[in-house]
Amino acid sequence: MRRLIADLAAEEGFDALGIARPDAIPLAPDRLRAALADGHHGSMGWMDETADRRGSPSVLWPEVRSVIMLGMNYGPEHDPRENLLRPDVGNISVYARNRDYHDLIKGALKRIATRFAARAGADVKVFVDTAPVMEKPLAEAAGLGWQGKHTNLVSRELGSWLFLGSIFTTADLPPDDAGDTRCGSCSACLSACPTDAFPAPYRLDARRCISYLTIEHAGPIDPALRPLIGNRIYGCDDCLAACPWNKFAEASRQIKLMAREDLLAPSLRELSRLDDATFRTFFSGSPVKRIGRDRFVRNVLIAIGNSGETGLADEAVRLLEDAAPAVRAMAVWALRRLDPARAAFLRERHLTDEAEPEVRAEWLRGDDEAEQEAA
Repeated sequence: MRRLIADLAAEEGFDALGIARPDAIPLAPDRLRAALADGHHGSMGWMDETADRRGSPSVLWPEVRSVIMLGMNYGPEHDPRENLLRPDVGNISVYARNRDYHDLIKGALKRIATRFAARAGADVKVFVDTAPVMEKPLAEAAGLGWQGKHTNLVSRELGSWLFLGSIFTTADLPPDDAGDTRCGSCSACLSACPTDAFPAPYRLDARRCISYLTIEHAGPIDPALRPLIGNRIYGCDDCLAACPWNKFAEASRQIKLMAREDLLAPSLRELSRLDDATFRTFFSGSPVKRIGRDRFVRNVLIAIGNSGETGLADEAVRLLEDAAPAVRAMAVWALRRLDPARAAFLRERHLTDEAEPEVRAEWLRGDDEAEQEAA
C-alpha cells in the first residue's frame, strides 16, 4: 500500500510523502488554544470555532487510522524579495502568481485517494488548507520536514516552498519517523519580518503579519503598520525566502504553479484602475480573486502611498471618488503621503457629514498628524 501511494503521488506531481498516526500531534491542541487565548488569530473567528476539530484528526473524523501527508514544491525561479526594490510595481506572494493551488492539489488528492481506496478497500477523505486540519504539525509528524521558527514547514530537500495536502484513511498504515528540527540558533526568518510579527520563535501574531493584513483582514489596517507593508499587495514571502535551507530548493516543475508573466511585477498604476469586472477577469483562476476587488485595491493604494512616486498621486485622487469606502479611505492616506498640499486642497470637498466613518477618520487623522508635527 505504501508503494502504491508513492507511485500515485509521483504520477500527480507530488514531491514529498509521509504517513502519520492521527494521534501524532498531542501538543498541537494546547498550542492552538494558547495562540487563540492570546488573540494571535486576529479576526479569523473560524479558527476558534473549529479549534476542537482542528486540534485532533480523530475529532474531525473518528474513523481515521492513518494520515497521508503530501507536499508539492512551488519554489520560485527568483527570490521574490527582488520586487521590493521596485516601488512602482506590486509584489504578490509566490503561491498566488498563477492558478489557485487549492483546486490543483485537491483534484490530485482526489484522484490518488480514489485509486488507493479501491485497492485498499478503505474509506478516505481529502483536505487542502480550507478544512480544520493542522497540516504543518502533521507534515512534521509524517517526516516531510519540521516547523521552523516562522511556523512554516521546512524541508531539507525543498526548503520552504511546499504546498501541503492530506488524505485521511481508515487503512492502518505504518507511520514514518517524525522530522527533526534543524533550525539551530538561526533566526533569519524572524529578523526578516517587516512588521515584527513573531513575538517568540515558533509563534506568529497574525495581527501584525502582512499576509493576514492583506488577505484575511477586511477592516482598516493599523496606520502604524501601513508604511511597513511596502509594495506587498497580496501576501508576504519574506520569512520564507530568508530561510538558509532554501539553498537546496528548486524551482517548481508544475507548469500551472509557475508564475504568470503579468503577475511577476504588475504595475501599481494599472492595478489601481481595475474595476470589479476587470479584476475578476484578470485574476480568473487565481487565489487573489477571493479577497475581492475593493480589498485588493485598498492594498494597492497602500503600496502607492509607500512608493514615493509622486506621479501615482493622480491615481489616489481619482479613487477619492470610488464607490467603496475602504478604497476611498486608503486613497486619502496615499494622497497625503505623496502630495500633502493637494490633499489639503481637496480635503473640504471630501470631508463632509455624509462621509463614511473610515473615510472621515483618514481625513481627520491627517489633521491630527499635522498638529503633532507642528507641535
